[in-house]
Amino acid sequence: MREATVQLFESYLEKSNGAVDRALSETIQSISLLGLSRGGFFSDAAFYGGTALRLLYHLDRFSEDLDFSLTSPNKAFSFGAVLSPLRDELQAFGFTVDIQEHHKKQASPIASAFIKANTRIHLLKVNVPRAVTDRIHRDALCKVKLEVDIDPPPHAEYEAAYIDEPVPFSLRSYSGPALFAGKMDAVLSRGWLNRVKGRDWFDFSFLVRKNIPLLLPHLEARLRQKGVYKADAPLDEARCIKMIDLRIDSVDFEAAKADVLPFVPQARDLDVWSKDYFRHVLKNMKFKDKVE
Repeated sequence: MREATVQLFESYLEKSNGAVDRALSETIQSISLLGLSRGGFFSDAAFYGGTALRLLYHLDRFSEDLDFSLTSPNKAFSFGAVLSPLRDELQAFGFTVDIQEHHKKQASPIASAFIKANTRIHLLKVNVPRAVTDRIHRDALCKVKLEVDIDPPPHAEYEAAYIDEPVPFSLRSYSGPALFAGKMDAVLSRGWLNRVKGRDWFDFSFLVRKNIPLLLPHLEARLRQKGVYKADAPLDEARCIKMIDLRIDSVDFEAAKADVLPFVPQARDLDVWSKDYFRHVLKNMKFKDKVE
């Protein structure tokens, strides 16, 4: 195993309070992004979602997947061309992985692939003590899911971003306001489908505290694509605030806390969660009504 891999794993291990499986997953995520960058994937795609917030904005929670969006619709998209450089990069850093594209039976706007690595074998490679690895089943797998939106809604913003580990590289990502629009789409759309995901609310609070404005045109495009927003009038700040306020009123925040708890380092950071708290967050929201 390369020394750079061991150092990266140890860095993630410290940040995750000793969660070896999480640190292994985050190590694979970072090396995978490097491989995708070197393979030219970001010429037509952008990084977004929870892992983008963690790596680019220092969101303090674990995110399981690598999420991307094409910059323009392409329903014929396939992972085929990028899987080989991705596999080569992981192998160069000492990982033996199985990477497979997931072929769905029904048409979907999301293309998926999975990276799988034997957890126990790779933890031994990064010098995790046998006293720890012996408690892990020999066939346990570390899985990283890659998802690409192949029918992206319009009015997103992009920017060049730089990641320093395991070696410095660049990629295309959503801008902060576009990332916020994607996150608020999840908050409101899951509400429409009567699901609660505490991770979305954790990220919502984080983005507001970072003073990142929400990109309204992109959020509107996302919500119209899903049929969540159908009004003739454009989605403006007042209408958006009303939608979020109604969603806050419907959420069981104890259930939301239970969802996000396994992904955050400090459970007490969630003690303040309540409808009143998120209305306080909502009052501090900023908005952006033009795409740059």
